[in-house]
Amino acid sequence: MRKQIVAGNWKMNNGLIQAETLISELKQQNQTSEAEVMIAPSFTNLWHAFESTRQYPIEVVAQNMHFSEDGAYTGEVSAGMLKSIGIQTVILGHSERRAYFNETDEALAKKVDTALKHDIRVIFCFGEELADRKSGNHETVVENQIKNALFHLKASDFEHIILAYEPVWAIGTGETATPEQAQSMHAFIRKTLADKYGQDIAESVSILYGGSVKPNNAKEIFSKPDVDGGLIGGASLNAEDFFAIVNAF
Repeated sequence: MRKQIVAGNWKMNNGLIQAETLISELKQQNQTSEAEVMIAPSFTNLWHAFESTRQYPIEVVAQNMHFSEDGAYTGEVSAGMLKSIGIQTVILGHSERRAYFNETDEALAKKVDTALKHDIRVIFCFGEELADRKSGNHETVVENQIKNALFHLKASDFEHIILAYEPVWAIGTGETATPEQAQSMHAFIRKTLADKYGQDIAESVSILYGGSVKPNNAKEIFSKPDVDGGLIGGASLNAEDFFAIVNAF
């Protein structure tokens, strides 16, 4: 049975004091769902966040990592560095990394390989932009992103892969994705996996929705049969809002 997961991506927000405050507030929230809860602070707060949540059912995950083991890559962080401070999961391929830092499917495939080599679970992000959606090319774009970065993997590797669909066109654009649109794409993603790896693998992989999930729409989105949770941006910066989403299952 695949897991229900809610992951909060803090992005480039929260200095140490703000992170301490938010983590303290998160630890005071009451969780009524059985969802797996994750938060992704900035690199400077990872160790503190990990230490602060050791005794709580909140996993601290990284927002990114480099594909090389080590070397002259100023400003980058390796898989070994993440493992050395207890991090077990990393977000890869986020739409902002693709758009602002020119991350390609080829580079992401190498990052995925490195993460799996180090026994780090991957939240792999992908999704189409507004032009793709309006042209009707959205399924092809998503299919190619998945195939190019993941379809070299063995079926058993998908035990360590979480997928996160981001409709980039519905994030900060004024456009709105409906729960039905989310379900339609998630079903397509699962079929794409099934066509390559079989139905059992496809049914075992959690697929998160990353399209502006809020407390007022989470329950309807999460009720869709192929939506297994959310990758949450802005709402994860407020403890009450975040746990309202966690408890929407």
